[in-house]
Amino acid sequence: MKKYFNIFAQVAVTLALSSNAFADAQLDLFRAARADNPSGVKSLIERGVNPNLRDEHGQTALLVAMREPSPRVIDVMVAPPRVDVDAANSKDETPLMMAALKGQQDLVDKLLARDASVNKPGWTPLHYAATNGHISIMKVLLDKYAFIDAQSPNGTTPLMMAAGYGSAEAVKLLIDEGADQGMKNQQGMTALDFAKRANKGDSIELLSRGQAAAKKKPSDGKW
Repeated sequence: MKKYFNIFAQVAVTLALSSNAFADAQLDLFRAARADNPSGVKSLIERGVNPNLRDEHGQTALLVAMREPSPRVIDVMVAPPRVDVDAANSKDETPLMMAALKGQQDLVDKLLARDASVNKPGWTPLHYAATNGHISIMKVLLDKYAFIDAQSPNGTTPLMMAAGYGSAEAVKLLIDEGADQGMKNQQGMTALDFAKRANKGDSIELLSRGQAAAKKKPSDGKW
């Protein structure tokens, strides 16, 4: 009986040590991500550490690297197929959304090559790209069939974000691509209202012209 007890005790100790080693490896992954240590991250992933586990703030190592930022770690983490490139943070922001907001074209291309989701419920990468007027990224997202009239939880569209926070060029691109200028968010605001609130003259002119053209368009059967 004593013999079996000793064996059980040894197994328990081994399991406890293994568990501690695993936890340490996870912490090492986040430390390496924050320190922009690509070789450390790569080594840990190759040793079997799950790259998609989250830290105490609900962030994956990729999200941590993007927040810092740690560009060399980002490059390493985008490559392995085991890394979930659509894992979102606590605000439901994906890596593609964050890259679109910051205008990181190269990273956007890498994430799209990994089939990162262009469309999702709520805020989308197109909303984020339009917010800062990143035209080339907006074009890439639209080429990947981004839903042009996607609505945030409060009904805000990419055109509204472009009108209120982005650039006239971003507004024109979305209008030319067929964005619905008449849509309203939950506060009853259109893209034109966003532009007026932000006092963006060029965008106001573009959107006013669009509304005027819509009013002049004859209804069906009256051409």
